[in-house]
Amino acid sequence: MSSGPAAYLTRRETFSACHRLHSKHLSSEQNKEIYGKCNNFHGHGHNYTVEVTLKGPIHPETGMVMNINDLKVYMDNAIMKPMDHKNLDKDVPYFSDVVSTTENVAVFVWKNLVKELPNPDILFEVKIYETEKNIIAYRGE
Repeated sequence: MSSGPAAYLTRRETFSACHRLHSKHLSSEQNKEIYGKCNNFHGHGHNYTVEVTLKGPIHPETGMVMNINDLKVYMDNAIMKPMDHKNLDKDVPYFSDVVSTTENVAVFVWKNLVKELPNPDILFEVKIYETEKNIIAYRGE
């Protein structure tokens, strides 16, 4: 069966998490200089918004790139379950050796989605709004 024209499908989720920007590879002084108030020993939190965009053919029978309900489940498994209301540095093993910057959170989400999606080739972009002013977009390696 031939596939239809390509389209972009985006779904948005929000989650809350805390973290501390701190690199084990830097001295305390370097961490304070680079990360400023985000290096607070007790951490700080964000209400993150994540947009996942797929790019793929519109299926001629269903009229969809992917069933949005399926994407919701994949995002729940890749984003919400591992990170919502968690301390990223202490509760998410991935960040035990990786600084929990929003750039690295985007990479983490991408890697998790690749494992979840039946066809990971249609994953186009992960965009994370850390704040209204700070936004990271990641399109794979």
